Amino acid sequence: MGGGGGAEEELTAQETALYDRQIRVWGVDAQKRLSKAHVLVCGMNGTTTEFCKNIVLAGVGSLSLMDDHLVTEDDLNANFLIPHDESIYGGRSRAEVCCESLKDFNPMVRVAVEKGDPSLIDGEFLDKFDIIVVSCASIKTKLLINDNCRKRSKHIAFYAIECKDSCGEIFVDLQNHSYVQKVGGEPKPKELAYPSLQEAISVPWKNLPRKTTKLYFAMRVLENYESSEGRNACEASLSDLPAVLALRKDMCDKMSLSESQIPTALLERLLAAGKKQHPPVCAILGGILGQEVIKSISGKGDPIKNFFYYDAADGKGIAEDIPPLSSD
Repeated sequence: MGGGGGAEEELTAQETALYDRQIRVWGVDAQKRLSKAHVLVCGMNGTTTEFCKNIVLAGVGSLSLMDDHLVTEDDLNANFLIPHDESIYGGRSRAEVCCESLKDFNPMVRVAVEKGDPSLIDGEFLDKFDIIVVSCASIKTKLLINDNCRKRSKHIAFYAIECKDSCGEIFVDLQNHSYVQKVGGEPKPKELAYPSLQEAISVPWKNLPRKTTKLYFAMRVLENYESSEGRNACEASLSDLPAVLALRKDMCDKMSLSESQIPTALLERLLAAGKKQHPPVCAILGGILGQEVIKSISGKGDPIKNFFYYDAADGKGIAEDIPPLSSD
């Protein structure tokens, strides 16, 4: 993928001086592509603010933030872009306060607020962007946005990221992605075909490798529960555990999967977290997402295909390639 419609324009002397160190790492062409790329982030929390910081410092062309929710004290736990001063954040949206803070990180990057509801985003609106990142959204909203990205004539990369206390999930859909991989010091062109989010979560569980991370299954159970109960993202709590366990049994029976693949203790941890995010885990996930988006825009380096999971309980990060149903 070449973000921002190509890299024909030259970097200014100011840009070259500011980004000198990273240009030495990934090259002038990658930096030019990055400086022409337009990113939309829907949902401002501890994880997405880490991501935003990283790509603003890297020199992305523009960053738009969509989150009309008013800032509350709960946001102060993991969102370092919100000052701990109610006279600053009181009565203002998360997007507005985060936008103001991000502008100070790199005045050369255009940071703006997009008002609106992510669940009502249409395809024409998405044409303004090269990268879409969604967080704090229901599975229904994620599926809608991902589907709209795929229907556009331009190439729009889609990412969904969630952090539940000490656990995290990143989903990546680059559609048909071309990039350069270095093999033995020689650049080799490579291509990857990605499934949509709908395809990736609809694969029969019995067709997945036995070593598939338990977090993949646990996240599917929780998103199905929230969807069936009409809940917003991360609204389920520990009081919902009996109903969630009943749904786990039902889904495992239908999918011919042992319930032991979705430990009760893991579901308890995720439910107890609610909307709480663990700042160190946010930093890890936001850093990985920033790296992946830069890979996507520059067309350099092996991107994740197509899920990434992190659990602070064992300190391990795991990439999972979950294929579409048609590939089985």
